[in-house]
Amino acid sequence: MSFARVAIIGLGLIGGSIGLAVRDELSGVTTSGFDADPAVRERARERKLADEIHDDAAEAVTGADLVILCVPVGAMGAAAKAILPGLSPDAVISDVGSSKRSILQTLQAALPEHTIIPAHPVAGTEHSGPDAGFSTLFHQRWCIVTPPEGAPEDKIAALVDFWEGLGAMVETMDPEHHDKVLAVTSHIPHLIAYTIVGTASDLETVTRSEVIKYSAGGFRDFTRIAASDPTMWRDVFLNNKDAVLEMLDSFLTDLALMREAIRAGDGEMMHDTFSRTRAIRRSIVALGQDDPRPDFGREHE
Repeated sequence: MSFARVAIIGLGLIGGSIGLAVRDELSGVTTSGFDADPAVRERARERKLADEIHDDAAEAVTGADLVILCVPVGAMGAAAKAILPGLSPDAVISDVGSSKRSILQTLQAALPEHTIIPAHPVAGTEHSGPDAGFSTLFHQRWCIVTPPEGAPEDKIAALVDFWEGLGAMVETMDPEHHDKVLAVTSHIPHLIAYTIVGTASDLETVTRSEVIKYSAGGFRDFTRIAASDPTMWRDVFLNNKDAVLEMLDSFLTDLALMREAIRAGDGEMMHDTFSRTRAIRRSIVALGQDDPRPDFGREHE
């Protein structure tokens, strides 16, 4: 492992999971951590999410050769400024955010003399905070590394090696292409989930208690997604606005076509569409990215 000391700024689900994964998977690598919330720092100490938990961001990154910013996208600039006094000149600065172009621009502006190599582990749950992390979160999940043009090849390789060491499968990608891909595979699904759950909550002809009581599997899974961290997702939509709007326009076009098929009784069109989407689901399961068992492997009493 090329990195001997890793600093984690932000100790929620992803940051805490990184700390626990390093402890379990990367023998000899030490970790330090910081979170802006004193209560989170205290809980991080109790859970031992890092070898050292600091009360100052600059102190947390002192001596680190890899610094990972695990804060909401909108907080990246402030976090970068907070760590600057303690950064080693040769340290690699990375992150875990879901919109890469805006993060790269923000970090390069705040830390122009440092090596910035953004990354996005495509892993998570609907839970957040220091109690949400677990060491196997990244096992067999993709991590997309999005190096800027001119980034040192040896440092890119070191970051890839780090994420593979945590159990992730790693792909490198241009930041702008990443944002378009994730807009359709992650951001739009979250936007739909937030919206449909909000729509159900606002219906006058169906009470909220009925929505909760009679939730079928599809709506229940929407509520799981819609329970995700609201601050994080607000910042994702604001910072990946162009790609999200482009993909949202495509979705609205397809949705309008489906509406017209229902209105016209065009069962053939619906059957063809549903057959194609069913094949995509089977491909996701075949790649090991979800559980093929009924009801996603949920245990029922």
